[in-house]
Formats: sequence, C-alpha cells, structure tokens
Amino acid sequence: MTSPTPPQRSLPFTCDKTPVTGRSGVVVTNHPLGTAAGAEMLAAGGNAFDAAAASLLALTVVEPMMVGVGGGGLSHLRLANGQHIVIDALSCAAQSMTPTIYEPLSDEPALYMDVKGRRNLVGATSVAVPGNLLGWHGMQTRFGKLPFADVVAPAIRLAKSGFSVTNYLAGAVREHAADLAADPTMRAVFLPDGTPVKAGTRLRQPLYGESLELIARDGAAALHGGALGAALVRAIANSPDPGWLTEADLRDYRTIDRAPIVGSYRGFEIVGPPPPASSGVHVTQMLNMLESFDIGAMGFGSTESLRVLAEIIRVAFEDRRRFSGDPAFVDVPVERLTSKSYAHECIDRLASSGGALSDLRPLLRESQDTTHITVADKDGNIVAATHTINGLFGARFMDPETGVIPNNYMSNFDPHPGHALSIQPGKRVPTSMAPMIVRKDTKPVFALGMPGGLRIFPSVFQSIVNLIDHGMTLQDAVEAPRLWTQGQELEIEPAYEPARAGLEAAGYDVRPKPHIGGGMNAISFSPDGMMEGAACWRADGTAVALGGGLAKPGVRFWPDKAPDPSSEEPE
Repeated sequence: MTSPTPPQRSLPFTCDKTPVTGRSGVVVTNHPLGTAAGAEMLAAGGNAFDAAAASLLALTVVEPMMVGVGGGGLSHLRLANGQHIVIDALSCAAQSMTPTIYEPLSDEPALYMDVKGRRNLVGATSVAVPGNLLGWHGMQTRFGKLPFADVVAPAIRLAKSGFSVTNYLAGAVREHAADLAADPTMRAVFLPDGTPVKAGTRLRQPLYGESLELIARDGAAALHGGALGAALVRAIANSPDPGWLTEADLRDYRTIDRAPIVGSYRGFEIVGPPPPASSGVHVTQMLNMLESFDIGAMGFGSTESLRVLAEIIRVAFEDRRRFSGDPAFVDVPVERLTSKSYAHECIDRLASSGGALSDLRPLLRESQDTTHITVADKDGNIVAATHTINGLFGARFMDPETGVIPNNYMSNFDPHPGHALSIQPGKRVPTSMAPMIVRKDTKPVFALGMPGGLRIFPSVFQSIVNLIDHGMTLQDAVEAPRLWTQGQELEIEPAYEPARAGLEAAGYDVRPKPHIGGGMNAISFSPDGMMEGAACWRADGTAVALGGGLAKPGVRFWPDKAPDPSSEEPE
C-alpha cells in the first residue's frame, strides 16, 4: 500500500535552522563541536564509524550533562554492504545488586519510582555498570579506518584547551546547581566561585583530558579493567553512602550485537532497535495502526489528525507498560506486537476506549537527558546513535581522580521487587531510544533519532509520518511541532495551539509545553548519492556536509606543459 500524495498546504510553523547537502558525508549532532569532531574524521579519510566515535567522545566534553564514557546507549549501524547491526551498550545492574536495595516511598503512581534518600537518583548508589566506551571503541575498531587514538584527539583538545559554554549547558548547570555544588569536584568545574558557569565562559576540563589520553592509548580497557575503572570503583566505595559497582562488573560487562526489527509502512521499511529498546517494536506497531487512516488527507496539525496520533500513541504506551523488558529476563512478544493483524486489534481498542487510560499500572520514569548523532559517509555506511548518562549530569558527582561523571541509570529500574523491571544482576531496563533508519527497496532513505526519554519514540514516529504522509522536507520534519501522551494528559507544543480548543472539546486534558523531547537530527539519502542533514531548534544541533574532496589520482597542475607520465608516483 502506498500513501497518496498529500495535498499541498502551508505549514503552521517556520523552521529555525537550515539543512546542509553533500555527497562525501554528513555529520549531525546536538553540539557544533561534536559535529566538527566527526567532520574532521571524514576529512581525514575516515568513515562514518570513525566520525561517530569522534563525535560521541567530543560530546562527553561539550555536553557533559548528557553523555559520558560512564553511561550507556544504542548505536544503530548500517554497513555499506546493507547489513544492519544494533550495538546494545546499555547500562545494567551490578552483580551484587538485588531487588530490595532501595526503600520505595510509595505504591502510588506519582511516587512509584521514588526511593528514600533519592538513592537511585543521586550519588554512588545510583550508578549502574556503564557500556558507552566499550560500545564506541568496539564499533570504531571493528568497522572504522583510522587509528583509535585519532578519533579521541578532538575530545582531548576540547577538554584541555576548553570551549565556550552554550546557553544549553549553562541552563543545565543552573537547573541542578544544588546537587552539583554538593560535590567538590563538580563544583570546581561547573560552579567556580560558587556560581553556575555562564554562557560564553571558557570551560576547561584538564583532569578529564588526561583520562581521555589514557583512553586514546588503552581503548575501552582503560575503564573496563584498567586505571579509570579502578579509580571509579574507589570513588563509589569511598562515598559516604557506597554503591555496588566493582572492577569485576566493569571487566565482565559485554556489549550485545542485536538484529534490528524491520517493519513496513506504505511501501517503506522501518528499521529500529529490538528489546530492551521500545522503539523498533512500538514505532512499527503505531505505523501499522496508522496505515488504516489517511492521515495525509486529514492535513498536518488538524484536530482530526492529532486525535488519531494521540490515541495511537496511547495504545502503544499501554502495551509498552505490559510487555517491555530485557529479553534475557522477560518474554517480550515481538512478533505479535509488530504484526499487521495485531494492529487491527489495537484499532478496535481505539474505538472502544473513549480516550480513557485503560491500563492503570504506574507510569515508568526515563530521563529526558540524552544525546543523539546521525552520521553517514560516501560509501553507504550510516550510524544513528543515542547515548546518555541518564539524568542531567548522571549521578551528579565526578570521580576526583579522573573527571569521569558516572550514570544514574538505576533510577530507571522498578524499585519494588517482584516485577518485570525490578532489579536483578545483569539486567538492562527498557529504553525509548529510537535510532531509526527508513529504507525503500532496501536502500536507505532517512536516518534519524533524538534525545528525550519517554518522548523519544512517539516523536520519531511523528517525524516519519511527516516525511512519508505529509511529504515534508527533512528540515520541516525534524522541526515540526509534536504531541505526546501516555494516556492521561495530552502535551502539545505551541504551534499546535490552534487545535487546542478542538482537542479539549473532544475530552483531552491538554497541557501546552514549550517543547516535547529534545533535539532531533536526521540525514536523508537521494538515489543520486546526495545526502542532506538537518537538526532542529530544540537543542544546539548542527549539521555539516562534505562536498568536493581529493583530486583524482595522477592529477598535477603545470601551467606551461602537460605532465610527464613517467614521473607519476605509484598509487
């Protein structure tokens, strides 16, 4: 089934940013210097995997509130030969953790994930086993072209020489100033003289720069079995409230290569991560449901179209709460949830629900503070990667020996024993991360993703709809307004305000929000080899494209005579 050509209408918003185009490669990240680090690798002859690793490492310096080597995440790789691999580097529970390590405050939905003393959210007791560095190093050394030390070099330079603090970073410091001030090492970096760093300030992290130099030399072993890991474990053990992470946990951690989920929508193939990620399952489920509606004919932003999207998202969250989990511990019925026949069952639930939340299980918590990159090279390699230290500034302390900020990933586990998401050694919790690639006849058409916790996969779903059903440009699709619901209140961004009265009349509890989720970035691919990159207004997203390139082999420039073939250097 193919989508009808959507009627041409003016859009109820304007874009803040502009796209870039090129044939030699595109890098899009949520910070200009993260993007520059990746572009530097492409310019040096590296490929998308070199560029992705360099960008992510640079982001640990310039987006320290969002991502770090002490965190976790997913990298969706599309190799030039057409193979897709999802590298699962998600954080997991340490081996000595048990379901009863925290004292829950309440069974009530609003407080369900909270524990006494915020021990799952702040400090050494909130730290899970990290996977980011092992995932990035493994990706680059398996598939990249450059020496690993080369891809770490931009991050070292930024840490030691410094960079200009953005409003985005300054705002994050202000938001959690009290927690950051409580840790002497964090306070020295982010609150010099006792006040939060201001936008435009030059921020240097020489201690972390030295750790990056060790990573450049030893690779992931620096953290997983080496000096950085030993130092982090000491910091956790010597905390006033010690945590559980051990050197054995770090040595024994392994990333997992997972096969993606492949769905179909109006003649396109939708490729996304499998469990414990929610995106591959539930984006496919939602698109399967939407095939029964001519959403393009309804018009972008119409009350009718927003009601359809809201109800489909609500049903997806009902199923996410019922069925999500780490497939090593929980049986997730992937085939059923992603089938076209199940979508028809879900549509029956739309008609009978009347907009009410039918599943009153507690709503889960997932941090909105993440980063995403999208990278592609001229050979057909693509990386869409979403990584995090979970909450803003992770566990909100910094290892005083290394400058590493660990994650607070334990806040995503169910603190109550006896449930699918309860704590067990080695378990990974579901994530909404959605590094997605859309194909047409097995060829890539779009790659995209974003940060934003529980708002990620519904927002990426909406952008795919914008591209396929509404015929938007890539820039329009990533900057377009969003809505979100888990089945209770309905969040809308300002550009949807004209539809608010109609939604309220239909019974929705509408909650206007300045933005929903974080900064999306994306790349589109044309049959002629041209690529376009776009980043949206919700973050410091920046796109860079490479055009041109090196001269053809054998080319020389003599103004007065033709080159002597015998003088040609061997290739």
